[in-house]
Amino acid sequence: MKIAIGCDPNAQDAKVELIKFIESKKLGEVTDFGSEDPIYANVAIEVAEAVAAGKYDRGILICGTGLGVSIAANKVKGAYAALLSDIYSAKRARLSNDANIACMGAFTTGNKLREELTEAFLTNEFVSGCSSQPKVDAFRAYESK
Repeated sequence: MKIAIGCDPNAQDAKVELIKFIESKKLGEVTDFGSEDPIYANVAIEVAEAVAAGKYDRGILICGTGLGVSIAANKVKGAYAALLSDIYSAKRARLSNDANIACMGAFTTGNKLREELTEAFLTNEFVSGCSSQPKVDAFRAYESK
């Protein structure tokens, strides 16, 4: 799995720790999109565009709360960013909603929880034809208008 990851300067340490975790668990090949730009929307859009274009299978974005990068990433057509804060939602982001970008907060979640959220997000898959398919189809249809 190819994973694009980026953050704002506030989340640099969290991102570095998460990359180490992903690599140690062999969850995928990580490309770091950086963390120098204080305008988190720039890196969020860059990651979202790369994921939406199919260059990467999943994306991970981190800022102080995860809210800003989530909002910015969701402006990109084909990017489906989910703000993750608990394990159940991290699994459902994939299983029920086919989200392709995980967003987290450096100030709102600790390293261990970020690791657990990431693993849940990366190891679950959307099942085409499941009971959630009509819901996913509905937001994709709206997006294509």
